[in-house]
Amino acid sequence: MRTVEETVQARLILSTHRSIRLRVVMSYLADDPLAVRMAFPAEFSLDETEGRGAEDIVWIFARQLLSCGLEVPSGVGDVHVRPAAGRRTMIELRAPEGTALLQFDTADLRGFLWRSRLLVPEGEEHLHLDADRALAELLG
Repeated sequence: MRTVEETVQARLILSTHRSIRLRVVMSYLADDPLAVRMAFPAEFSLDETEGRGAEDIVWIFARQLLSCGLEVPSGVGDVHVRPAAGRRTMIELRAPEGTALLQFDTADLRGFLWRSRLLVPEGEEHLHLDADRALAELLG
């Protein structure tokens, strides 16, 4: 097994009193050991050029950011993760089109991280990096 994939429920916060549920597919690839991926249904895109039926929107960010953000506010730039009341975790995604604030059950995120660590333990990511392949992809 080289991939961990799990579908979790999240709430997209629309305002102080409004939110909607959505499914988020989380994945972790041993071939990309430093990153996690979160895929959101295309209909939740802030990009007006995205239409229904388009591919999911995928955000890729550091596994370490997700792990740290469960304990203390973390993140610089486009992705911020922080603990919230009631065993929840907030993830804020910033793009030129706007900002999305999502609420997750912390237990779901911890379970996903635990399974990713079974595949590639923290601190051993470097053992799974293929520098030659990454360089070839970068240079085309």
